Parts: sequence; structure tokens; C-alpha cells
Amino acid sequence: MLFLVRTTSLLPLLSLLLLSVVTASCSETEPCEKPPQICPVITCGSPGINGFPGKDGHDGAKGEKGEPGQGLKGVQGPPGKVGPPGNPGVPGLPGGVGQKGDPGQCPDCDNDLAASEREALRSQLNHIKNLLIFSVGKQVGRKVFFTNGEKKNFEEVKALCAQFQGSVATPKNAQENEAILDIAKGEAYLGITDVETEGHFVDLTRKRLTYKNWDDGEPNDTGSNEDCVVILTKNRKWNDVPCSDSFLTVCEIHV
Repeated sequence: MLFLVRTTSLLPLLSLLLLSVVTASCSETEPCEKPPQICPVITCGSPGINGFPGKDGHDGAKGEKGEPGQGLKGVQGPPGKVGPPGNPGVPGLPGGVGQKGDPGQCPDCDNDLAASEREALRSQLNHIKNLLIFSVGKQVGRKVFFTNGEKKNFEEVKALCAQFQGSVATPKNAQENEAILDIAKGEAYLGITDVETEGHFVDLTRKRLTYKNWDDGEPNDTGSNEDCVVILTKNRKWNDVPCSDSFLTVCEIHV
């Protein structure tokens, strides 16, 4: 191994050593030509310019997770999207009963409305009181028939029944027909007339009769003025009579 030394004092020694090696090697075989007497000269120049960087190598293996940093934490990011609703949970136990609250107040109640409600209540009480005046009454289905035993003409009977928020008794079937005569104990007006159209009897709401119970030969409109109807005691049948005649009052109300 040949070392190049920049120090000039070692150059002669190195040349002599090299010459001895060549001479010994030639003497063992055959005479060698004399080597030229050349002294190597080494010139030291200034360092060259750095070359271009090489290509990036492959990524190395992932290292282990480092320790948490000691710096300040960053700002929290915005919340993510809302996920789908979960399944309903099991209902909880009912809570305890709270304390009774204070009575409510209504400082802004409408005085006119309160007065109207009081008037309606007073009217209902009067209605009940008037019903008690009648000593006899009978209920059939959702109808109540009642009477005070007075005899009046047809217009007076209508007015009296209206005072009790009712109307003149009008049977819709045989059972109601029987009930009217049972409480009247006599011939009583029915809520049936042909005042508007002769021979066309309707109830007081102008509806055609769905139930009829005329006596034989009736209605006959005797004297051309029999526009009202009464129930007869002899056979519980109907007969047309003048509306000006007086008969018992029987009213009905719906309950």
C-alpha cells in the first residue's frame, strides 16, 4: 500500500525504497532494464466544487410514537356532522306528585262573556224550574212529554211549549202516540198542521209525516177550516180540528 505524503522530506526515502524493490525482483529472474530515473511530483490543488444533490432515497420505516409535545394546544376544530338518532331509551319511572298550585286568576277575563254565561245559567235554571211546574211527565227514547193540564187554542199551546224550550208534542211512532195520551188524560193538540197547504199535513218544522194514525174518514176538513190535529181518547187516533178550539197542552223536549 502506497501512501502519498505531502511533506517534501519523505519523497527521497520513498523513491529509494521503490528502487530497491524493483532491483531485487529483477535480480532473481533475469536482468531488468534500468527503470527511468523519474521522481513523482504531486501537485496539491484547491478543493473542487460540490456536485448536485443525489436523488431522494426510499421512505424509511415508521418510527415509534413520540412523547406529547410541551407547547400550547391548538384551537379546537368545528363540530362534526350530527349522527343518526339512536334507539329510544327505556322509559323512566314516573315522577312524584307535585304540590298543589295556587288558584288561577283571570284578570283579563271578558266581563261581557262572563255576564253572558251567567245569563245562560240563569235561563237553564228557569227552564228546570218551569219543568217542575208540570206534575206529570213521561220519557220515551230521547223525548220527554209533559203537560200542565191546561186547555188552550193551538197558538197558545205553541207559545206555552216554547217557554219551556220545547214544542207541541208530535208522535213519530206508536209508542210516542201512546205516551202523549197517557199523560194528557184527554184530547190534546199535536204539533201537526196543514195551514200552508190544504190536505198536506206536516210537523212544525215543515217536514212530511213519517208516522200517521188518522181516525176513519179523517182528515175531512169539515167547514174548510180544520187545519190542526188532536189525539182522540176513544181510540187514540187523530182527527183534524179548527186551530181556534181549546184542547189540552202536551209539550215535548229532547234530552
